[in-house]
Amino acid sequence: MDAITQLVMQAVASPWIYAIVFALVVIDGFFPPVPSETLVVAVAAIGVSAGAPNTWVIVLLAAIGAAIGDNIAFFIGRRIGVRRFAWMRRPRVVRAVDRAAQGLERRAATLILTARYIPVGRIAVNMTAGATGFRWRTFWPLTLAAGACWSVYSVLIGILAGQWAHSQPLLAALVGIVIAVTLGVSVDLLLSARARRRVARIAHEQQGAVEPNERALVTKGL
Repeated sequence: MDAITQLVMQAVASPWIYAIVFALVVIDGFFPPVPSETLVVAVAAIGVSAGAPNTWVIVLLAAIGAAIGDNIAFFIGRRIGVRRFAWMRRPRVVRAVDRAAQGLERRAATLILTARYIPVGRIAVNMTAGATGFRWRTFWPLTLAAGACWSVYSVLIGILAGQWAHSQPLLAALVGIVIAVTLGVSVDLLLSARARRRVARIAHEQQGAVEPNERALVTKGL
């Protein structure tokens, strides 16, 4: 275990860790399998626990990388749409895209800011924004704000974990990752539940509006 810890510490102490964090956060903006949250949280936790890397630099690089990745997803959506490839047609992705399209019509800013915390959700929202002709002049400032908030949030989780397990960098990283994944799943479930309630409410309102019209037509026919 000590040997593994030493190898990990040597890796994160290298200046290359900053480039790796930045690159993976950018890629994660348009390629779901890359786990940028876990990396940012783990590196921040180790940074607090062991003194390196610098967490302020991680915050800055993660924020910029997130904004760049989100904008790449936007232009991919504008270029190829949201149904071309097989992974885009998976049920979970299709549901996320459908929710994104509905949300962008009603509350674009809120959706773009909150979707950053959901790996598949943010890609669905950003690609859908590009595919549906959402204005880029409005989009990119929102991605800057979303990236900054997400970066601070991720690093804070790592800092808390690092302070809790100050003398055990690997444990700090593991605790931070568990917290981040738990919060991410919770946010995803919360937003999904709210979306289902909103759809049900709209359907109920539409049904309530149709019934009086039907009764009026029947009465008129009589």
